[in-house]
Amino acid sequence: MAYKAIVAGASGLIGSNLVDALLASPDYEEVLVLVRKELPVQHKKLVQLVINFDDLNKHAAAITGHAAFCCLGTTKAQTPNEAEYRKIDFEYPLAMAQLAKQNGVDQLHLVSSIGADSSSPFFYTRLKGELENALQKLNFSALHIYQPSMLVGHRTKPRAFEGVLIAAFKLLNPLMIGGLRKYKSINGSTVAKAMLKKSLEADTGNFIHTSDKIQSI
Repeated sequence: MAYKAIVAGASGLIGSNLVDALLASPDYEEVLVLVRKELPVQHKKLVQLVINFDDLNKHAAAITGHAAFCCLGTTKAQTPNEAEYRKIDFEYPLAMAQLAKQNGVDQLHLVSSIGADSSSPFFYTRLKGELENALQKLNFSALHIYQPSMLVGHRTKPRAFEGVLIAAFKLLNPLMIGGLRKYKSINGSTVAKAMLKKSLEADTGNFIHTSDKIQSI
């Protein structure tokens, strides 16, 4: 059986790797990407829907298929206003998920973050935790939440101090054993490959995959 995938956040580190993996997969016959600006990619299986996420409801009919993948996210540097930040990291993913659920999409795959916790004193991890809680209430047949630690890999827009952090994690990774393994840095392509693999399995329920579990997938 060939499937259709819906991807939001396709221009980011994980999202771009995920789109490449989905296009290369014989199990997917269509990959619909929801983008604010068209991607410089052409493929017979790729359908690009250029939208304003504030008007996502106008495109509800297109959000159908086997699995929805949400890789949306921003940074404090890109979006210093907390209300706008909440829109991108909470409101848009939740709206997409709600439409997918209404249209009978079986699976939702979310890129969240290590430390996500709705009771966290930190805005970023608290917001991620709030989103995870909201999505679990939608009762998808399968909800897969990926909580990577420090992400490494090629970005089209390098982030401030990222090179320093990556170098630090290279030194720290071998020291992270036992319960600390989930804090090891992880390549964005590894997360994307795990998302693809999990979307082809028949497991049902809610699942949380930290970096160490993602590596083993």
